[in-house]
Amino acid sequence: MSKQKDKISQTVLSTPLSILSGGGEPICSLATQPGGAIGVIRVSGEKAIEVTDKVFHGVRGKHLTDAKGNTLHYGEILDKEGNTIDDVLVSVFRAPHSYTGENSTEISCHGSAYILNQVVKALIDAGCRQAQPGEYTQRAYMNGKMDLSQAEAVADLIAASNRATHQVALSQLKGHFSSELSLLREQLLKMTSLLELELDFSDHEELEFADRTELKALAETIHHKIKLLTDSFETGKALKKGVPVAIVGKTNVGKSTLLNCLLHEEKAIVSNIHGTTRDVIEDTTEIKGVTFRFIDTAGIRHTEDQIEKLGIERAYQKMDEAAIVLWVVDEQPMVEECAEMQRLAKGKHLIAIFNKIDSKETEPKLLNDELPTVFISAKLKQNITALEEAIYEAADIPEINENSVIITSARHYEALTHADESILRVIEALDFGLSGDLVSEDLRICLHQLADITGGQITPHEVLGNIFKHFCIGK
Repeated sequence: MSKQKDKISQTVLSTPLSILSGGGEPICSLATQPGGAIGVIRVSGEKAIEVTDKVFHGVRGKHLTDAKGNTLHYGEILDKEGNTIDDVLVSVFRAPHSYTGENSTEISCHGSAYILNQVVKALIDAGCRQAQPGEYTQRAYMNGKMDLSQAEAVADLIAASNRATHQVALSQLKGHFSSELSLLREQLLKMTSLLELELDFSDHEELEFADRTELKALAETIHHKIKLLTDSFETGKALKKGVPVAIVGKTNVGKSTLLNCLLHEEKAIVSNIHGTTRDVIEDTTEIKGVTFRFIDTAGIRHTEDQIEKLGIERAYQKMDEAAIVLWVVDEQPMVEECAEMQRLAKGKHLIAIFNKIDSKETEPKLLNDELPTVFISAKLKQNITALEEAIYEAADIPEINENSVIITSARHYEALTHADESILRVIEALDFGLSGDLVSEDLRICLHQLADITGGQITPHEVLGNIFKHFCIGK
């Protein structure tokens, strides 16, 4: 019983004051950007309906405090002097059937910045306070409406910039990632409970409740599943930040013209003067729902120009950072050149691009048959679609839908990595026939790491603060 009290005390200490008092303290903020045709102000808290009722005058004289949940009401919002601010529709949600799990209202009015600010001011005068960034979602988490990984997915969903990141965030919000973790935890709990049962009967050494062969097989299965999740992090990072693609080659082979083709805009200066591009030029575009970050680099050549030398050094650096390297040539390269480029791009997806085919009488061929090659005319935009297909295939992005489970958070990756280290120690301990108490300890650590992801245990104040501080106000 004392342990349970300690846990409650730690939870209280680790919880922001705004959340602890949230049940009795209504909060309000804009849920939409000003300037549209319609604006929405969200109110949440134990007395949210009463506070909204103070500034609302229904056309039929009915009070919101008498309204049922999930109902819509037409009327006016009045300031503290009784002057009409705007005609509005008010949605009423009663706990626990709301986004936050608390009593809530949403006021829909005209989207003028002045009107929205006046409505918020009227609510504050009536007893609300301005919500902090992410506070609605944080209250939803604290009230059990979603776990921590789902709460993080809300921010990812808002920030989604392409179809792939939208699908991954939607999958996490729907709880597919949480379900994977829940299954792993159930299996771990089964293992832990059997081992701890043995410890309770430690004076009977002949008793063994957990079959070690089965335990090892289960531990290896869990390790395999965790490894699949951690391996998906590279894909997750690429989806969120954009797959980095470096465009490299000699001067005047058409790198900047190619960048403009891929971006569908005149981003880089194009000139027939050698060494025009002296620094990296970077921008993103979308191919088949995936964001690619294209980096045009300075032409690689021998030069005495110190500024151009710095640009060439950066070209090599960007090649190291890229996942895909586009090597642009406009004439048949030597065998040594092919070998050198393959050496520089080792570990990357290298695609050779033979440019300016419109000026060639016959189609050229690269000397290295193993090197994927696309023949284009960046000037005339010939075969650019074929090049985009090659780039997308090189990215090796798996088919993504709303059921896909892909790790995009560094916090999740770190917790899974530590969990995997623990389960590998379990496998090693079972191989060496170590005692059940040592195996059980590593299992508990693994459980702890997995619970950190969903917030299934006491979550430190700084972790919550770091997660929710990046949210927008109103969410």
